[in-house]
Amino acid sequence: MMTATYSEDTIKTLDWREHIRRRPGMYIGKLGDGSSQDDGIYVLVKEVMDNSVDEFMMGFGKKIVITIHDKVVTVRDYGRGIPLGKLVEVASRMNTGAKYDSKVFKKSVGLNGVGIKAVNALSSEFVIRSFREGQEHEVRFAKGELVVDEALKPTDEPNGVCVRFIPDEEVFGKYHYVSEYVETMLMNYVFLNAGLTLEFNGQKFFSKNGLLDLLNENLSQPGLYEPIHLKNGDLEIALTHGTHYGEEYYSFVNGQHTSQGGTHLAAFREALVKTVRDFYKKDFDASDIRASIIAAISIKIEEPVFESQTKTKLGSKNMGPDGPSVRNYVMDFMKKEFDDYLHKNPETADILLKKILESEKERKAISSIKKIARERAKKASLHNKKLRDCRVHYNSKDDRRLETTLFITEGDSASGSITKSRDVETQAVFSLKGKPLNTYGLTKKIVYENEEFNLLQSALNIEDGLENLRYNNVVIATDADVDGMHIRLLLLTFFLQFFPDLVKQGHLYILQTPLFRVRNKKETRYCYSEEEKEKAIKALGKNRNVEITRFKGLGEISPEEFRHFIGKDIRLDPVRLRKEDSVESFLSFYMGKNTPDRQEFIINNLRVEEDLVEA
Repeated sequence: MMTATYSEDTIKTLDWREHIRRRPGMYIGKLGDGSSQDDGIYVLVKEVMDNSVDEFMMGFGKKIVITIHDKVVTVRDYGRGIPLGKLVEVASRMNTGAKYDSKVFKKSVGLNGVGIKAVNALSSEFVIRSFREGQEHEVRFAKGELVVDEALKPTDEPNGVCVRFIPDEEVFGKYHYVSEYVETMLMNYVFLNAGLTLEFNGQKFFSKNGLLDLLNENLSQPGLYEPIHLKNGDLEIALTHGTHYGEEYYSFVNGQHTSQGGTHLAAFREALVKTVRDFYKKDFDASDIRASIIAAISIKIEEPVFESQTKTKLGSKNMGPDGPSVRNYVMDFMKKEFDDYLHKNPETADILLKKILESEKERKAISSIKKIARERAKKASLHNKKLRDCRVHYNSKDDRRLETTLFITEGDSASGSITKSRDVETQAVFSLKGKPLNTYGLTKKIVYENEEFNLLQSALNIEDGLENLRYNNVVIATDADVDGMHIRLLLLTFFLQFFPDLVKQGHLYILQTPLFRVRNKKETRYCYSEEEKEKAIKALGKNRNVEITRFKGLGEISPEEFRHFIGKDIRLDPVRLRKEDSVESFLSFYMGKNTPDRQEFIINNLRVEEDLVEA
């Protein structure tokens, strides 16, 4: 048996650039191709934006201009500009930045001096220019290596910084920016920074009312009462209740969208329950108080501690080195401000009370079957009948958590192929038995009564909300035929009806699988459309015999081939909801009583997942 030699030569030290390029996940989370809003190419934009927004927060520069064309990203701010003699170091030397001096950047986002270096190292081209007091300094990099360091020269440009970069295809592969994801990121910045103007590819973003605007932007239908908007110097909260199932939160720390929440969101959820109980003098169940809530919370903290470089979850327990605890700060704020609001607005208080009582009534109606349903789900998991789980989960602290995926398939052959070809570390498979029930118009009681939905809910671990969601990507994988399209609609109905926040937070996708295989003796190409097939035939058919295979279902694709479609080149169509989209009207049209219209839609849109994505 051969053993590896372990000596001084085995120990290697990577420079900053090599380390970032070899371990990008440590700095930007997952890579991805741009289909998901948490893919790395958006983190690169965010890292550059954070620095510019921090300048605004310190009182310098009210406008930031962003352009993205042909994968070239440019961000120009009008802050103070980076001190010209330190430009190379700021862009390429780890742990270098002004934010270590809390007097200069008291409550900023980027504290570790890492973000801009990660952008530099992961870009095939990275140019940074600083304009300061009538002088300009420009430096250029390629994959983190300094290429050009221009001499200082006079300029008429106003103070500020301009960063231009192109994410490296050697790292990210074939990628594309989805404008809607960038726009959502930018809207969050303006909601949290009153007076800041952002311009993206000619479109301007500005907010007068902060989190109140954010809440209204994300309400697909009016709340049960006018959104409540409360704020002081370091804390701002907006909330209302709707008629949807689940809890929906937007949480921020120093302008950073903490999509995974953290100590500030946990404190708010606890404070809300305590304040409501004290106000009504009733010991309501916490789930009844928070049912159907949609809320946004923004807090400013000195020297915040996040659980990862991507800053999606706050770990800080205190407001600062010498400040009160986050929990007590939020609790005191809610106890005073929210309680005062309810006393001054009795109509809102009555509406909220009625909503809580309705939630309580529904919860009690299904409580008797919950225990039985949970035991059934536990037994099914133990016997591994429905779920082929993976080793890493989204609610863990593993570096691969963002890669975790659950494929929802129909039929033994399809689930068998995916199960054999998947990455057992990060990819799980849930097998449906036949067509799911149409849940449109039904209450959540059906989730527990129906075995398929009860087991799916259990597999995802979303009964009590998304806080413990087991998989970052939930992927519907069905055949490209009438039955497959119908199953997609039924699953979309289930998620939109009972777990809309899973869709709104960007976790739900539809798997694209090839319709055709075109090959000759030397090359094989998989084609996802008639157009791709024709191009492949032309490319491979010159003086050669070409074999064309039409895949009728997922079960016809061998596990060996499936590895190509669910690996690094996976094609996913995100299911997205925009402000103007009404979940109720969507479900009513496609899953209501207008059966002929629905049948016509299914027949005419067998391979047009984009219609669902944009619906």
